[in-house]
Amino acid sequence: MDIKLYNTLTRAKEDFKPIHEGEVGLYSCGPTVYQYAHIGNMRSYVFSDILKRVLEYNGFLVKQVINITDVGHLVGDLDEGEDKVEQSAAKEDKTAKEIADFYLTSYRDDLVKMNIKIVGTIFPKATEHIQEQINLIKILEEKGFTYRTSDGIYFDTSLYPKYTELAQLDLAGLKEGARVKVNPEKKNPTDFALWKFSQPEEHRQQEWNSSWGIGWPGWHVECSAMSMKYLGSHFDIHTGGIDHIPVHHTNERAQSECATGEPVVNYWLHNGFIMVEGEKMAKSLGNFYRLADLAAKGFTPLAYRYWLLTANYRQTVNFTWEALGAAQTAYKKLINQLSEIKSDTEIGSVSASYNEQFLSFIDDDLNTAGGIALLWDMFKDKNLSDEDKLATTFKWDEVLGLKLRESLVPIEVPGSVRKLVDEREEARQNKDYTKSDELREEIRGLGYSVEDTDRGPKIRRN
Repeated sequence: MDIKLYNTLTRAKEDFKPIHEGEVGLYSCGPTVYQYAHIGNMRSYVFSDILKRVLEYNGFLVKQVINITDVGHLVGDLDEGEDKVEQSAAKEDKTAKEIADFYLTSYRDDLVKMNIKIVGTIFPKATEHIQEQINLIKILEEKGFTYRTSDGIYFDTSLYPKYTELAQLDLAGLKEGARVKVNPEKKNPTDFALWKFSQPEEHRQQEWNSSWGIGWPGWHVECSAMSMKYLGSHFDIHTGGIDHIPVHHTNERAQSECATGEPVVNYWLHNGFIMVEGEKMAKSLGNFYRLADLAAKGFTPLAYRYWLLTANYRQTVNFTWEALGAAQTAYKKLINQLSEIKSDTEIGSVSASYNEQFLSFIDDDLNTAGGIALLWDMFKDKNLSDEDKLATTFKWDEVLGLKLRESLVPIEVPGSVRKLVDEREEARQNKDYTKSDELREEIRGLGYSVEDTDRGPKIRRN
C-alpha cells in the first residue's frame, strides 16, 4: 500500500516516493538548548518518531538527523536581540557550553522517557559545524545572493523567485516591522542574516573568525549546512512545527536551493500547535508544562504519548489535565487487558486482515487515531483468538511506541480463587450447573471472572 503524506509545500496529500529505492533521508528540526523542552516541543519529536516508525514498518531504511541549536538562535526567532544560549548562560552564571550541554542532556532524557527512537539518529550540533556553515555562505556569496550591512552578511530574498511558496507569503502586503524589527540597511523586509558580526560592546562567548570578520552564523544556516552534510543536497522529508514554516523553513529552503540549484526537500511535513487556554504553549509566554510537571501530578510520559496519538499530528489540540487523565485511564486499561490475556496465553500470529486495516490508517498521513480505535475494536472481536490479539498488538506497537510488551504486569491470582475455579470446572464437567453458577458468583465476589474456552477456564480480574 502506498504511503500518503500531507506536503506543506503543495497543501495536499501526496503518494510518498523516495529519491533512492528503499531508503529515506529524514531531517527533523531539533531543540535550541537554552531551556528545558516542554510538552509542546515533545509533540514535534513524537510526530517525527511516528513518521520514522511508519516508514520502517513499510520496509524503508530511514536515516534521520535531528539538529541541536547551541548558537545563533536569537530571541524572537529573527535577526535582532540576544542569542538564546548566551542569554541563558548569563542568567544562570554559566558558560554557553555548560548551558547547552545541560539542556541537551535533559532533552535526550525526555526523548527516552517518551520512547522516541534515538539509536542510529544523528544529532549534529551547530557549534561543531561552523566551517560547513561558512562554506555554504561563501557559495551563496560567490553566486551573488548576499550583501553586507553594518551588522552582518544578509541573504537577498528577492533573488529567489520561489521564496513565498512554502508559507504562501503575501509580500505585497507585508510591511517591514510587522514581521521583523525595522532595519534600514536591509534591501527587503524578508532578507535574513547568514553571518552576524560581533559588536565591540558585546561580550559573546561563542564567536568565530571568518573572511567577513569575527561573528557567528545566523540560525537558519545551520540546518542547510548540516542537512547537506549528512543527507545530501536533495533529500526526502523535512519535519518541524508549523511555527517554522513562515521564517525558518522558508529561509532554509531559499538558501539551500540557491546554493545548489536544485530542490532541497521533496516533502515538508509540519505538526500543529498544542494550546493552553486558547494560547500556543510557548516558553516565551511562560504557559508551558514539562514532563516533570506531568510526573508531579501522577501522569506518565507514555500516557501523554497515548494522548498525542489520539489526534492527527496536523491538528491544533488543547491540552487539559482532564484530557490527559482520560488518556492515562485508557492506557492503563489497555495494559491491564493485555496483562490478563498474557497471564495464561502464548503469543500467536499477527492477523493479516487486521494488519491490512492498520496499514490503511497509518499509511494515510500517519492516522494513529484510527489505528488506536482499531486496536480497541480488535479486542472486542470474539472471532479472533487472544493469542493472535497479543501478536497483532505487539506488532502494531512497533509504530505506536507505547511499550506495551514491556509494560505488562503479571496478574496474580490468589490460590483461593484458583481453587474455586478448579471446583467450578469439576462441577461443570459433571454437569452440575447449579453449583457451577454458585461458584462463578463466589469468584466474582472476590474480584475475578471466569470464562469457559476450548482450552479450559480463563481467569480475568474484574
